[in-house]
Amino acid sequence: MYKRLTAIGNSLGLIIDRPILDLLDIDRDTDLEVKTDGEALIIRPTKLSKKERAMQSARRMMKIHHETLKKLAE
Repeated sequence: MYKRLTAIGNSLGLIIDRPILDLLDIDRDTDLEVKTDGEALIIRPTKLSKKERAMQSARRMMKIHHETLKKLAE
């Protein structure tokens, strides 16, 4: 796959297609590690601890099921 950088204000950005985001389970809230080996950019999701992954999943679940959880709390 070949891509071109896109102008975003005074910066340049790389648009990542949805299938790749889904494959890597990346969304706009995912922290990414960006580094270079001198020839290429390497972009990958940061590795979270088990506790951080559990908290992230819990937050996502609470966001998705907010109304149901609110009704259960009443």
